[in-house]
Amino acid sequence: MTGIVDSARLAGVISPLRRALLSAARAAGDLPEIPDSQIQVIRALPSGTALAPSDLAEALHLDRSTVSNLLASMQRAGLVERRPDEADGRRVLVTTSERARALFTAYDRASTRILGESLETLAGDDLTSIAAALPALERLLGALLSAHDPSLPRATEERSTS
Repeated sequence: MTGIVDSARLAGVISPLRRALLSAARAAGDLPEIPDSQIQVIRALPSGTALAPSDLAEALHLDRSTVSNLLASMQRAGLVERRPDEADGRRVLVTTSERARALFTAYDRASTRILGESLETLAGDDLTSIAAALPALERLLGALLSAHDPSLPRATEERSTS
């Protein structure tokens, strides 16, 4: 059944769409450029989440040395904070900083506004098609994520959206 969707065409739209949205959000919000690898780290550490660097490396499927280098540069940029693990004083836990959370909030607001403005330029049929495609795209995201992380819900499970 996958033959009805041109996966190369879909990939050719998704990646440039994401980059265009990030670029427009950065420009609109006068926001700094944060490398994708650092964005992955920040996404893995939502507010209130603290992980050991080794757990973060495992969650992101990256080498520990790669995560260590990322965290060092992110700490210098004020995006993450390290603190001793109260349960095990030999371990360090990493959290996002207030600055990182504020930048992400600004990116989200700018992205939402820019998408809204861009959607307003489309015809009604296009808007209807995009709205109808959203649940399937959310399931596709779930399938991609669960294929790489077995701890996540399988794509066939119902996802709640709020």
